[in-house]
Amino acid sequence: MRPAFATGLARLSDKVFTYLQPDGGLGLSNAGLIGSRDDALLVDTFFDLAHTRRMLDAIAREVGGTIGRVVNTHHNGDHSWGNQLLPGAEIIGHRRCAELMRSLPPEALQRLKDLPGTVPAARALRAGLERFDFRGIEITPPTTFVPDKGLSLEVDGVRLELLYVGPAHTAGDVIVHLPDEGVVFTGDVLFRNCAPIGWEGTFTRWIAALESIAALGAPTIVPGHGPVCGPEGALELRDYLAYVRAESERLFTTGASVEEASLRTDLGPYADWLESERIVFNVDRAYRELRGEPYDAPVDFGSLMVIAQKVRAAHEEAAARRGRAH
Repeated sequence: MRPAFATGLARLSDKVFTYLQPDGGLGLSNAGLIGSRDDALLVDTFFDLAHTRRMLDAIAREVGGTIGRVVNTHHNGDHSWGNQLLPGAEIIGHRRCAELMRSLPPEALQRLKDLPGTVPAARALRAGLERFDFRGIEITPPTTFVPDKGLSLEVDGVRLELLYVGPAHTAGDVIVHLPDEGVVFTGDVLFRNCAPIGWEGTFTRWIAALESIAALGAPTIVPGHGPVCGPEGALELRDYLAYVRAESERLFTTGASVEEASLRTDLGPYADWLESERIVFNVDRAYRELRGEPYDAPVDFGSLMVIAQKVRAAHEEAAARRGRAH
């Protein structure tokens, strides 16, 4: 039985847990715990120290024991910026995760929060970042690396397969498969009921990663953001990415800008997904691919956020119209 999408620790099997953070939007990621009082491994930490402490306190109350290992599914701060709260733990991740972890200092987001509202990028992000405090974070990257061919571990009698599936959402994406438990922790390769956003990688690799997740046949999949699901969640996101890529290709040939293509794409069944305005980032990725740019070329995040706010306003107006029609 899949747990309700409620804040806190939920048991998936005898020695497997997830910690969920609704609503799954910006910075509100999910984590996993494997093991017991005798031996435990944590899959991902959170965006700031306060949110990570809240999770660790819940684990201490309900499970106890010492967490001796941490797997970071990728380098983004909402999956790694609490690592320092597990001193002495072995931090495991792909080498690209470790390399990229210092690419965005936490202080930069704290400064962004403190900028005046007249700065468009700050205004666009402030509401989502307000719940987080990025002060005092010390980047703590992995020192044990998952090779491209994967890595097998055992935690308190539970078998884990760490599978490298990047570059998809990021260059260093690792998923954690528990074959005997029927559970997969996907990191941000999978967003559920929430529009995805990606930083390094290609549509082809991301779609292939989602198909690999579905092919594992695990009935319980914990996405990086959103409620627990099954293989249908991976296939639904695959279909979203394929659709956005196809629409982007069509509109690219007409000379439409990223903003125009984002506004002209009918999201259909995906229109009610959380943060649907992230289509801007996905269209921009498709356009970069169509121009033949490197998959890890820098993204002009500030400019895209400003466009995304325009798209968000258009989506909210469309949703209001749909509501009046019903």
